[in-house]
Amino acid sequence: MSKNIKSIIEVINYIENHLHEKLCLDIVAYAVHYSKYHLHRIFTNTVNLTVHNYIQRRRLTEAAKLLVFSDIPILKIALTFGYESQQSFTDAFKAMYKKSPKQYREEKKFYPLQLKYILNEHIAYLEKETNWNKKIIFATNEDILDCIKLLHTVIDGFPHLNETQFIEQLQKYIKNGQVFILKDVNIIIGIIAFHAITRNIDFLGIHPQYRKKGIEKAFFKKVYEFAHFDTITITTFRKGDKADTGYRKMLKNIGFVEAELLYEFGYPTQRLILHKKILEDTTNESDIHKRKSLSTKL
Repeated sequence: MSKNIKSIIEVINYIENHLHEKLCLDIVAYAVHYSKYHLHRIFTNTVNLTVHNYIQRRRLTEAAKLLVFSDIPILKIALTFGYESQQSFTDAFKAMYKKSPKQYREEKKFYPLQLKYILNEHIAYLEKETNWNKKIIFATNEDILDCIKLLHTVIDGFPHLNETQFIEQLQKYIKNGQVFILKDVNIIIGIIAFHAITRNIDFLGIHPQYRKKGIEKAFFKKVYEFAHFDTITITTFRKGDKADTGYRKMLKNIGFVEAELLYEFGYPTQRLILHKKILEDTTNESDIHKRKSLSTKL
């Protein structure tokens, strides 16, 4: 196991054990015996969130759980998770959940903003692999449990996702051959599920340790190769949504363009469209860049 990964696992465990106490980068760095600058760098590079953002999102998730499953007063919940007042808690909660703690409690429907990250301790080909497309395979029913494990790690990309409904849909999509997965040895690190009629990507999840490696683009390419679509669509966070951990930017960088604004389960989202030709063009440009880089090195 990489020393950095071992350190990040230690940090995550420390945060989980002290969510109700005062927490900041300085405190966490001191606890795990790292400089705060080094910890900030390795944590952000591995988790794709700063320590501060990860702590905030985990606390708001646990606060949301108490709002739904307990009668603890909102002010007490706010103070429990480090907020100085009910108003500051309400502002932070509403920025992420798009509704006030009072409204959220009244709806009695819990969904997590951020669950504890479970990192892969035994990475086999994180750095050396580039041709992901050949390793993408169809999912089977035997993969469902591991798909759920990945879902818990990438839940930040799916506001208001209902796990029970997700499992039911996943089973149906697997039966129809509409789910691709990517594994690092026996661990699922990526999944994509698409609808054959609407041409919509209904679920895309890449483990944070494996992002920015071209896996997302490889998944889209695989869907195009198999389904022979001209375009595909996906819904994601609207521009400026503080709950977005980078999904919108990733999709725009690949070539998705903005379409209509939507509300899904009461949450504001936006549909994005990717044309096959644009994906092919960006893929070819990437290949040309790689060849140029290689020739320069030679």
